[in-house]
Amino acid sequence: MNCHSDRHQVSKHSSSRNRVLLMGNPNVGKSVIFSTLTKKRAMTANYSGTTVTAMEGNLVHVKESATLVDVPGIYSLTAISEAEQAAVTLLDEGADLILCVLDATNLERNLQLALMIKQRQIPVIFMLNMMDVAERKGIHIKVSVLESLLGAPVIPTVAVKRSGFARLLTEINRTLRKGDDIDRDVDQTLTPESIVSHVQTISDYRPTRLDLLEKWTIQPHTGIPLAIMIILLAMGCVVGIGKVVRSVIFLPLLNHYYIPFVEWLVSLVVSQDSVIHSVLVGEFGVLIKGVEWPFTLILPYVFLFYIVLSFLEDCGYLPRLGILIDGLLRRFGLQGHSIIPISMGYGCAVPAIVGTRTATSLKERLIISSLVSLAVPCIAQTGAFIALLGDHSFLLLLAVFLLSFMIMFISGSILNRTLEGTLDPVLIEVPNLLVPNLHTMWNKIMLRTKHFMVEAEIPMVIGILIAALTIETGALSYVSFLIEPLVVNWLGLPAEASVALILGVVRRELAVLPLLGMDLTLGQMFVGSVVALLYIPCMSVFFVLVKEFKLKWAVSISGATILLAFLVGGIIHFLISAAQHFLAGGGY
Repeated sequence: MNCHSDRHQVSKHSSSRNRVLLMGNPNVGKSVIFSTLTKKRAMTANYSGTTVTAMEGNLVHVKESATLVDVPGIYSLTAISEAEQAAVTLLDEGADLILCVLDATNLERNLQLALMIKQRQIPVIFMLNMMDVAERKGIHIKVSVLESLLGAPVIPTVAVKRSGFARLLTEINRTLRKGDDIDRDVDQTLTPESIVSHVQTISDYRPTRLDLLEKWTIQPHTGIPLAIMIILLAMGCVVGIGKVVRSVIFLPLLNHYYIPFVEWLVSLVVSQDSVIHSVLVGEFGVLIKGVEWPFTLILPYVFLFYIVLSFLEDCGYLPRLGILIDGLLRRFGLQGHSIIPISMGYGCAVPAIVGTRTATSLKERLIISSLVSLAVPCIAQTGAFIALLGDHSFLLLLAVFLLSFMIMFISGSILNRTLEGTLDPVLIEVPNLLVPNLHTMWNKIMLRTKHFMVEAEIPMVIGILIAALTIETGALSYVSFLIEPLVVNWLGLPAEASVALILGVVRRELAVLPLLGMDLTLGQMFVGSVVALLYIPCMSVFFVLVKEFKLKWAVSISGATILLAFLVGGIIHFLISAAQHFLAGGGY
């Protein structure tokens, strides 16, 4: 799924082409199954809420022409969120077949939806997924008995290993050929509890290290130290390895080969004294900065961040972190499951805001979206922070993120008290802790990296071109004159820093990258980073805010971020100046 393209047009049921719905509870492996059956990549993760809108693709290796629709995960056919309402609407539009995925480790909970779906008089094939995890936990299921009770085929599968898919394809072909021949009805007196009592037994088993780790991650006395260790380790991997990759591979290639070659090539075509030469290879030369910023400065950190994020997603750790900080999040109007869209915001704010559709109230959606827009840096901006601060002071880099957490807590508390509406209590689903499948994880990393490069490169080159033209044509002096009191006097930054504020409207990292070549003090770097952190969301985020919440809320959130960015930046500049004056012997 394209991270900036959240909504997919799903075709309605027609007589010319079979329509197959892929349904089930959240986090039962539907997205992995969808990718396998359609050869179409979908974003997957080991937690609920990955699929908040429907995707569709053509079923491959199936004799009958058919479209498979990946329906957002639901627990019942009584919708309480936008994502669940979308799922019910898709079911109401009709289908020729439903593939209903059941979690073998939580069979009773999954059967509630399964029995509701059976009442719709549409042919159903049940997939009993995660059989390997169930066996590890000593859970044994009599598949033939379950098949008889549900009146439909039940196929044991392990989706990440493609286990059971050969029989699944056979059953799909058989069922689609049957036309309107509906499977056997279910005994109406059956309940999920009674079915489980007939088909499931649990034997004693010796807990594995993974089972012990599952408990440790959600118990406060072990979970909090583990969380701190994991977060620091993740930051260390991204920053440390990223700097090594930059220094050893990317910077030598850029400085020793690419830049000399491009400068020589351009000099052959245009005069070195011309404006065109400066625009192409000057201080903000498009041909140099257009490669240096996205590839040399940001890509190493983006790629490593995606590795870390994908690992944490696929192993199922993020919901456990949500349980640990649930009490803290409730203090500023959120709940533990909000950690999912917020953590997605560290990759890109757009899917994070779209992911709030799983929230059960508009108030919660607005609070999460506001905090993501305000104080959660996307991965590209994080890479820019590391490039600016990482080489000078790791403590300042850490301080930027601590300040972002502090502002999130304060802003969330204010929004919780001022916004009208309620926060409905929800249960946090804790997925099994799994060893990530390397093939699935690698596909996701490459998919995200590819989207980042496609979506970041073009706006970044446009921004650099604007900067080059602004500087080389002298327009910067006019702009600087207009905002000089704000940039120079209030924030304590050089007048040239105004170009960062202009470019920051296009993309958030462009509010940081121009500061790299300005020979700033540590204090100025910190002020510039804080202003960039809180500054207006990029254009893509603004438009998705308009789409999700209307123009009024998009303008309100964007305006608040700009005001807060300059207010906090100015206060920090004042405090730094006062401290320097005091340390120099100036007294109070």
